[in-house]
Amino acid sequence: MDRCKHVGRLRLAPDHSILNPQKWHCVDCNTTESVWACLGCAHVACGRYIEEHALQHFQLHRHPLAMEVNELYVFCYLCDDYVLNDNNTGDLKLLRSTLSAIQSQHYEVTTRSGRTLRSATAVPESLLSFVAQELQLRDEDRMFTALWHRRRSLMGRIFRFWFGLTECGKKREEEERKREDEAQRLRRKSKRLVDAAIMTPPTTKLVKPSTPKSQTRRPSGSPLKRRPTVTPGVTGLRNLGNTCYMNSILQVLSHLHIFRECFLRLDLTQALELLATAAGKASPHSPFSQKKGPLASSGSGPGLSGGSSRGRNMELIQPKEPSSKHISLCHQLHTLFQVMWSGKWALVSPFAMLHSVWQLIPAFRGYAQQDAQEFLCELLDKVQHELDSASNNTNSGGVPQPQKRLIKQVLDVVNTIFHGQLLSQVTCRACENRSNTVEPFWDLSLEFPERYHSNSKESAAQASCHLTEMLAKFTETEALEGSIYACDQCNSARRRNSSKPVLLTEAQKQLMVHKLPQVLRLHLKRFRWSGRNNREKIGVHVSFDQLLNMEPYCSLEASPKHFYELSAVVMHHGKGFGSGHYTSYCYNTEGAFWVHCNDSKLNVCSVEEVCRAQAYILFYTRVTQDKDRPL
Repeated sequence: MDRCKHVGRLRLAPDHSILNPQKWHCVDCNTTESVWACLGCAHVACGRYIEEHALQHFQLHRHPLAMEVNELYVFCYLCDDYVLNDNNTGDLKLLRSTLSAIQSQHYEVTTRSGRTLRSATAVPESLLSFVAQELQLRDEDRMFTALWHRRRSLMGRIFRFWFGLTECGKKREEEERKREDEAQRLRRKSKRLVDAAIMTPPTTKLVKPSTPKSQTRRPSGSPLKRRPTVTPGVTGLRNLGNTCYMNSILQVLSHLHIFRECFLRLDLTQALELLATAAGKASPHSPFSQKKGPLASSGSGPGLSGGSSRGRNMELIQPKEPSSKHISLCHQLHTLFQVMWSGKWALVSPFAMLHSVWQLIPAFRGYAQQDAQEFLCELLDKVQHELDSASNNTNSGGVPQPQKRLIKQVLDVVNTIFHGQLLSQVTCRACENRSNTVEPFWDLSLEFPERYHSNSKESAAQASCHLTEMLAKFTETEALEGSIYACDQCNSARRRNSSKPVLLTEAQKQLMVHKLPQVLRLHLKRFRWSGRNNREKIGVHVSFDQLLNMEPYCSLEASPKHFYELSAVVMHHGKGFGSGHYTSYCYNTEGAFWVHCNDSKLNVCSVEEVCRAQAYILFYTRVTQDKDRPL
């Protein structure tokens, strides 16, 4: 709409919540897809093609103007059209410039008469300290966890009261009362025997009777462990501003048992600190030479990504802003996994992890929406590079031998956990000679069958395809176009320096799995090019099983261990490549259940629900020999 009269009445507050990336999600359903911010108040909700929460807000409060926080469109509900004009003071232009700067983290914002729109959590780091933001998130995490425990306590109290009124509850209460009476009777009998032994003159050396205090005494080296208040691993990750792509991947990596255990044991900063000390290069500004503050005691337990926590008051201790030269993704994984699997926190803000990613992987800097598959590849590549560098540096000395072995063990796991090999086999159609080439792979990118690549409505309405069909397509024989293959067998009689032209023949090519990894990553190529610059999503459901037999897709020389069990699923919600929302389904080995990880919201779910998900990345773990069985 060229002229919307409602824009002229717009009065935008300078501290509007739209400037806070942590609020770029629907307050009702938590999605980050098609999120609209009301320009009349601080409400943020999803559009009419998702759950219509923004439309419902307009119907309730009659605020007509809303802006899409990622695409920066403005829509007027009263005019029922998009808005193209601005008000006299140019608020919409200034707002778009500010949001673009926040998304890219390049703060060259156009101002008008010295006026700037700024959020308390979205300004440059030079204007608002790293520590202040982390402390604010820490307090919010503590409040969230406290409320979670309070609700759980009240629900438990109500359930126990209700259960006590039922027949089953009354029967159990009677059994517990009888057991308590029997225990008291035995204690009284034991006391009488002890008194009698004391009054009787001893004929032999008396053995001091054990008291309840002595029975509960523990050696100083093995303190009594507290029972976790939260199931380890069931910890949400706060969305810090379109960071669902990062949260979903971090949840998956933390639930892969082999990967998690390695980084729980290894804190790379310890080795780096020893190297810096040995080289005499520790500076006052290095994070390894900073003295511990009054809150960071040596008895602190694992804490938030980039910090630590105390056991009882559940307080997270935040570090000072790290120097970019010493930022370590391995260290951030170590500290974050410690908190997520401590059994103490219902919610964690991965603030330090995000800023480390910004520093070390510049392509992901800012609050723009990103692709989870690309982030996973970049993250693993950086982690592998860090471990390689640390392993090479430790050879120069200064690091204890156990620490060297641990770094090498973790490096071996990171190098091999996703690493497999493909056999590329080219067959000459003239002489049937086969040429084999072995290539490494870290994931398998699977194409959809051709019937799903057309733009017709029939393809969109097609029934779901199965994962095994996509694997079969990946390993099918492909005929090379024309006579383009220079077969060694056919050209064996030709001399190397001969003037005769090389004989080219027709050939066919086939890819097969030659070596299977411990964890098999299957990336479903859901996004296809449509036109010059547009990538649209193939939204068809892909059926997959909890158990996967890879034998039909392997070469004859491959390992006999072909069976895999589903461990995690990354799901993309939405229709486009540059938009949408990521969640993940992860199998929790501690609780032996599946959990749906949607940023801060985690819900236990069934495996049937997992198999109904619109998968984007699948993670299968090789089963042990005692679990090997045909599907």
